[in-house]
Amino acid sequence: MKPLVLVIAGPTASGKTEVGILCASALGGEIISADSRQVYRGFDIGSAKPSPEWRAIVPHYFIDCADAEESYTAGRFAREAAARILEIAARGKRPIVVGGSGLYIRALMDGLFDDSVFDIKTERERLRVELAARGAAVLYAELARCDPAAAASISPANVPRILRALEVCRATGMPYSVVRQERMVEVPFEGWYCGIRWPRPELYARIERRVDEMFRRGLVEEVRALLERGTDPNARAFNGVGYREVAAYLHGSLTRDEAVRLVKQHSRNYAKRQMTWFAKDTRIRWYEARNADDLPRIASRIEEDYLAEETRREASH
Repeated sequence: MKPLVLVIAGPTASGKTEVGILCASALGGEIISADSRQVYRGFDIGSAKPSPEWRAIVPHYFIDCADAEESYTAGRFAREAAARILEIAARGKRPIVVGGSGLYIRALMDGLFDDSVFDIKTERERLRVELAARGAAVLYAELARCDPAAAASISPANVPRILRALEVCRATGMPYSVVRQERMVEVPFEGWYCGIRWPRPELYARIERRVDEMFRRGLVEEVRALLERGTDPNARAFNGVGYREVAAYLHGSLTRDEAVRLVKQHSRNYAKRQMTWFAKDTRIRWYEARNADDLPRIASRIEEDYLAEETRREASH
């Protein structure tokens, strides 16, 4: 049988990290972090990385694996994490994917588009030049003409996805939505999906408390140190909520109070986008939380349900 991967998803501040560690400890698991911000070295407090103490309890992978200036894509994550999952399973451990980056989880668990037979690189370079000269709106209009289905699923503001779809259209002469479906690489494992869901007011209150704690723990000092080391403030890693706002404060364009307020607002907005993304995935079994004391109980229920699914799969084979 293919390994059965436990996937624990949910919005920011929902308690995924704690539940994941509890489940991994009980199940003999190791954690694949599916978080597009935690991959970057030095971006610790604002990305809410698990503490060194927690990471000492259970092995974690894909934390601190890229420099700020690197473009760590969902595709790279999927390739590297898939290999790690198979390695974990081969040692008799249970792979557990924990994170809130829906695109990372989808790329890993649903398969990658194989573009190795196409001359994608040439079109990619041309599009970068055109983007600078003509702007994203012109390229999005081209995508809408050559692949209406892809354009309908991509925000006009999501420039990386526009470029990705358009480079495939140009390289193949076919709609990206069609080519991607035809050339998906099969995933060598299966997923059992669960998520932690809170009433929105309680989740937003948790987010605000977390932001206050980040500032108390030294988020401003962390960002100042990154900038003093010469980290490019336009680097991809600085796109994470918390970093761009604090950088603006340090540059004098925001007061500290304004930065705190914006980090809270943008974190709530991010959580809303995450909830919208995950709500579309009917495979996710949701566990309801109302206070922090619920998280150990939820972890126990996830463990029981996951083991029941393992038993069912074994019986069916």
